[in-house]
Amino acid sequence: MVGSLLSAAHWPIVGQICWVLGKVMNFIYTMLDGALPSDTGLVGISIILYTILVYTLMLPMTINQQRSSKMQAVVQPEIDNVRKLGVKIETNVIIGKTVTIDELMDEEGFSAVFIGSGAGLPKFMGIPGENANGVFSANEYLTRSNLMKAFRDDYDTPIAAGKKVVVVGGGNVAMDAARTALRLGAEVHVVYRRSEAELPARVEEVHHAKEEGIIFDLLTNPTEILADEKGWVKGMNVVKMELGEPDASGRRRPVEVEGSDYTIDCDTVIMSLGTSPNPLISNTTDGLDVNKHKCIVADEANGQTSREGVFAGGDAVTGAATVILAMEAGKAGARGIHEYLSNK
Repeated sequence: MVGSLLSAAHWPIVGQICWVLGKVMNFIYTMLDGALPSDTGLVGISIILYTILVYTLMLPMTINQQRSSKMQAVVQPEIDNVRKLGVKIETNVIIGKTVTIDELMDEEGFSAVFIGSGAGLPKFMGIPGENANGVFSANEYLTRSNLMKAFRDDYDTPIAAGKKVVVVGGGNVAMDAARTALRLGAEVHVVYRRSEAELPARVEEVHHAKEEGIIFDLLTNPTEILADEKGWVKGMNVVKMELGEPDASGRRRPVEVEGSDYTIDCDTVIMSLGTSPNPLISNTTDGLDVNKHKCIVADEANGQTSREGVFAGGDAVTGAATVILAMEAGKAGARGIHEYLSNK
């Protein structure tokens, strides 16, 4: 989850205003290389960061609690420094609903926009039963626990802690979700359709999960989520897999083993299958091109999109990737915005 950075604040541009979009803002300070010369400050340019949440940082919310508290201690001073530099942060605004990019530029007079809205739309399998009560995306589960403090007894945030939780997926977020569910008191199974060698999570993440007691059901694929008469999860039908020939990704393609179906009893399912950009912004912005994956099409060198004055970078452009790549995209966007505004 990543993305969002700022306009060319290193260079005073008199009379120009830039609106910066994004759920994540901790990289703005990086773009400013840590500080601005005291004789320039933010003279001549106004920078506003939009975030959909009341909290301005997504990163600590979507990892497990034992790490997010440590990260927050590191990142919060950076947020404070960004505010001191003069960046205004607008929270509780949904671009595409509360206000559109067209309205920002055509009616409110903003000269440039940077979209760093990330790739936060969760993916699901499309199997029967996914709409049952007790089925979460990993993002929702971790947000409820970390941002909304569901793990604390003195908070009223609802969360299906579950006695037996199945996490579907094999990435780092799946490991975070599994370890969070474990801390909420559940027996936790990670269901992944390939073998351990193909797990996309870092080796150390898998090691820590095993060390803590997470059970790995590998070469196993869900086929249906079962619900009771009240609509709550009561189990999951799965089938064993074996690895065949490599697919387009280079990994061996999992193939169903005939007659190997069985049921895992569980009361909570967490889907951790990756994320994609939310199409809300692209669907409400005239002239903004997207590719077949619904990612915004932008020039890697400067972040320029197909819409004049609109720039983009991070996961909204690349799909789910790394913080480092998003930071570089932010710097490229800053250079692009600086050049664009300077030539107007």
